[in-house]
Amino acid sequence: MCDKNPLIWARLLAWYDGAARDLPWRVSPARRKAGERPDPYRVWLSEIMLQQTTVAAVVPYFYAFTRRWPDIFVLADADEAEVMAAWAGLGYYARARNLLKCARALAAHHDGVFPKTRAGLQSLPGIGPYTSAAIAAIAYDAPETVVDGNVERVMARYHAVTTPLPEAKAALRALAQRHTPEMRAGDYAQAVMDLGATVCTPRGVNCAGCPLCRDCAARARGIAPDLPYRRRSAAKPHRRGAVFVARREDGALLLERRPGTGMLGGMVGWPGSTWDKDEDGADLTDSCAPLEADWRELPDEVRHSFTHFHLSLRVRVGKVATDVVPRVGKFVPEQEFCREDLPTLMRKVYDLAKNAFDPV
Repeated sequence: MCDKNPLIWARLLAWYDGAARDLPWRVSPARRKAGERPDPYRVWLSEIMLQQTTVAAVVPYFYAFTRRWPDIFVLADADEAEVMAAWAGLGYYARARNLLKCARALAAHHDGVFPKTRAGLQSLPGIGPYTSAAIAAIAYDAPETVVDGNVERVMARYHAVTTPLPEAKAALRALAQRHTPEMRAGDYAQAVMDLGATVCTPRGVNCAGCPLCRDCAARARGIAPDLPYRRRSAAKPHRRGAVFVARREDGALLLERRPGTGMLGGMVGWPGSTWDKDEDGADLTDSCAPLEADWRELPDEVRHSFTHFHLSLRVRVGKVATDVVPRVGKFVPEQEFCREDLPTLMRKVYDLAKNAFDPV
């Protein structure tokens, strides 16, 4: 069953022709057969957005981005702060910085045209092995093997691979490569991902709706819902810090732009401490406050989880005079402040702090 079997991809493509998800960056199988080709710009943008993020979360951002920046040249000319603000809420903000770097590299050195090979694509900022394979396959129909979590799950179940992840990754990639066809490689890549996202899902297996069920080794052994096995990961460390939300008498709020590197790099947020240590935040107030104020600590903390650690933030609020000069950041007038320009963590801080101020 590990040998390359044309029936696998043939059945998947037949299933995909009738069951493909309708996604705003995708050219449907029927439209592709009629001659329409995917736009590499839209394929690239969607793949960058979808890293570590769900389709449901990405769709509104994709629509907003493509309305505002419809092609590489428009995006390449965009202001970085505006791109970062439009990305707010998607997380993993290094992706947004690399998005802009990649657009500018394409505009400056490639006449705005994406390379057609994996090697050429990987020479661009922010494009790694997975993304290069996805763009090459989906946009150009190159017979590249695209392996994400959905594909790993389908391969693990179809072949009953019981080696746990991450140790099984190389074997699962090899199996996926064996099944990758020379023709319709883009549709095939999307078919396997759709199968994993809609039928062979992490929390359930709809074997009756699966085009591969009759040959699925894990189904035959009764272990399909359990695969792929995973090593138990180490507990995330818990870090603590403090933020300060200052509001002037005229309603303006004090914000700062974070450094370009590090957590939430380049994003706008509330001044406060660093989060690079597992600390209790007991002595942070005097050293990290952005200005002198009668700070009041709120009884509740803001909690947020990043990839590698959990974070708890103590929130202090203070009302200040209109002529106060902060040591860091700048006051944003009330009419110019937009909650949606903040990353998710900073939105949580704002939602907690806004109820602590009396009406101005």
